Amino acid sequence: MMHVLSILVENKPGVLSRISGLISRRGFNIESLSVGPTEDPNLSRITTILECDDVTSEQLTKQLHKLISVHKITDLAGEDAIERELVLFKVNAPAETRSEIIEIANIFRAKIVDVGRSSLAIEATGNQSKLKGIEDLLRAYGLKEIIRTGKVAMSRSSKED
Repeated sequence: MMHVLSILVENKPGVLSRISGLISRRGFNIESLSVGPTEDPNLSRITTILECDDVTSEQLTKQLHKLISVHKITDLAGEDAIERELVLFKVNAPAETRSEIIEIANIFRAKIVDVGRSSLAIEATGNQSKLKGIEDLLRAYGLKEIIRTGKVAMSRSSKED
């Protein structure tokens, strides 16, 4: 089962290394890793995706809590969470197919972020199925390059808010 761990940590050098080291020493492959500062400049949020069972995830969470720099860990896998990822596509786009590619980007609410003589760079955000859909369509035109960020996630607001 995939576990989405949202880890609130101190924004200090070496914290990411300690956390990723602990995860890798336990023998897990990190499927996705994203790190960035939060609304508090002293804290960062690490979002990581791991494939493991519930018991192993709980053990890993307990070990992560022992690290001094870790403030809070939330497993978003079982929750109704908002998840997004960003992908940049560089697509072959000669003049005769350029309008078709732009139309595909528009359908997926993606943005054209760079235009070259024979290529377009497209920025798309969304969940995994949306990004897979646009990728499958753009492959027919020839993908030169794909760059993906790690997944970011947060729990949804409760209905009481």
